[in-house]
Amino acid sequence: MSVHQAKRLINIDEYYRMAEVGILTESDNVELINGEIIYLSPIESKHAAMVNRLNKLLNKYLSEEAIISIQNPVKIDDLNVPEPDIALLKYAEGYYANKHPEPQEIYLVIEVSDTTVTYDKEIKLPIYASAGIPEFWLINIEKNEIEVHRMPGADLYKTISILRKGDLIYLPNSSVSFDVGILLGI
Repeated sequence: MSVHQAKRLINIDEYYRMAEVGILTESDNVELINGEIIYLSPIESKHAAMVNRLNKLLNKYLSEEAIISIQNPVKIDDLNVPEPDIALLKYAEGYYANKHPEPQEIYLVIEVSDTTVTYDKEIKLPIYASAGIPEFWLINIEKNEIEVHRMPGADLYKTISILRKGDLIYLPNSSVSFDVGILLGI
């Protein structure tokens, strides 16, 4: 006889209420994924360095046209509030002070993966694709490559390119391009 345990998923309002009353704190390092509170892996030095490098480059070339959001929440729907390593957002005068950015305000989401490749590909990528976020980059630190996913569909992206040092990568909604080696620091 099999036993089925029912889950009770939480929504975005309940998630933020938990923070308001102190059940969740900033030190908890969590995100809301598919209605569940997911604890994030500790950030290792290579991961942090990659995010810092990308932040500096993106701000250098796009600071007047977009907002570069670092490890901040984006509201996908009532059950999903991931915190991508980097989100390239449409410029908003108030810098999204009154609400988290939503899919139609996001040009690009970047996840830097060292120990989280499987989680980022199997859990987060389908969420971003189904929300219609136009472009997703998975930076695989161990392989020194960037997977560029474009043309979102139901739960995947229709085109995937694997780019390495020597390949050019183009920033969405921009004429800016980089050698992948510069982005990866190799």
